[in-house]
Amino acid sequence: MAGPEILDVRQQPPTAIPNGPSTSQAGQPTSGANPRPKRPPKPNYARIHAKSLPMDVFPLPAFVPHNPLSLLRILGALINELYSRPASRPGLLYDAYFSPETRSVHVVDSGHVRALWEMGFFGKGILSRSEPSWLDREQARRQVGLGATAEEATSKRREDRRMFKLERARAEREAIEAQLKKEGKLSDLRPETSTGAAIPKYEGKSIEPGIDETDTRTRDFVAGIQHAQTNNDRTTGPLEHAEDLIQDAPIVDQEHLQLNLCEAFFLTYGLGVLSVTSQGEGNTTNILSAADMLRTFACHSIFPPIQSNAISPDNPFLMSYVVYHHYRSMGWVVRPGAKFACDWLLYNRGPVFSHAEFAIVIVPEYPGGGTASSEEMICAAKKKWWDFHCTNRVQSQVRKTLVLCYVQVPKRILPSLEGKANPDIGKIFRQYKVRDFVVRRWLANRSRD
Repeated sequence: MAGPEILDVRQQPPTAIPNGPSTSQAGQPTSGANPRPKRPPKPNYARIHAKSLPMDVFPLPAFVPHNPLSLLRILGALINELYSRPASRPGLLYDAYFSPETRSVHVVDSGHVRALWEMGFFGKGILSRSEPSWLDREQARRQVGLGATAEEATSKRREDRRMFKLERARAEREAIEAQLKKEGKLSDLRPETSTGAAIPKYEGKSIEPGIDETDTRTRDFVAGIQHAQTNNDRTTGPLEHAEDLIQDAPIVDQEHLQLNLCEAFFLTYGLGVLSVTSQGEGNTTNILSAADMLRTFACHSIFPPIQSNAISPDNPFLMSYVVYHHYRSMGWVVRPGAKFACDWLLYNRGPVFSHAEFAIVIVPEYPGGGTASSEEMICAAKKKWWDFHCTNRVQSQVRKTLVLCYVQVPKRILPSLEGKANPDIGKIFRQYKVRDFVVRRWLANRSRD
């Protein structure tokens, strides 16, 4: 005997306007929607950015505890390095020049640009957001269908999102109008404009006195001018030939890499792989040593530039480089953080792999009652609590952790940068001490027991 039939009295959810493009249950687009074009394969970033620094690293063989022969391989590698040590630095240094107008260092050679970006993510392209991709964008613009760059993909995604929002707003407006018409509150959805209504003709007099409206001299003069036929589909022969020449001409890479002062000094002093030149007197080119770069960058980090005898211990370049070198030596990829209201951003592997995890804010610390000497450090040392709250709010919105990096400033620089040709740079930076504190935004409704 069959049991009583159970009726499903659950109400179906009301029909709502979706928040995205409609898809079927199998995850495929509906028949009315246009199928998405197949995306080109992504580059193999793990292979492109295999090296974290523009240097060659020779690790020792792996040690296996249960295999005694692994000790012999390690011993052989040590003996080989003792007698014939391979060079970790590249044989050819990367070339760059210092620009005092932009207070940065520029790398022009395209091969050097790719090497510095792919091995450490140093600098940014002057015609791109970060990665130098202007040449790829130009090639993709001329040859449509070979793949788009990151900037073009972002622009297309934003345009699709904007069009979808407009379509959704139109559907919502039509639904509201249909409901109002159904309730009798709206007589017609789209009332047509009355055909009898016309724009009244202006029959007044001329505004400027002394001007006759029937004067045809200006009209005759204008009519006598020969105009080009702009609405014609056909173009002239020379213009069409010039466009063909432009399309067929090879693209010259007009983009170069722009390094900030800390990145350039780290590549020269820390790694020794960058050669920086500067324009001297009489259009002469001088190669800057590490000591010369330290003086030049410290003087140009303040606007207007100062003299070398006025370099203070809390110079903005010295403070920024101490923090930059500190986190670079710990294995982080350090990038400028002006976009997120901080001094530096820390990436685990690089911008192409993941977003930045930490945002660094430099806070100078003056032991023994010292005071700031530069205007920038005075503002940094006297930040109010609401400044940090604003910065912390920004970082929480972009899912980054705020780190306050306290830099203990020495009373004076020993040895002094003035008058010495080759001062001990390592001794200068060892006088600074760095302490970092992680700050997290505490929310009461998310931190209840």
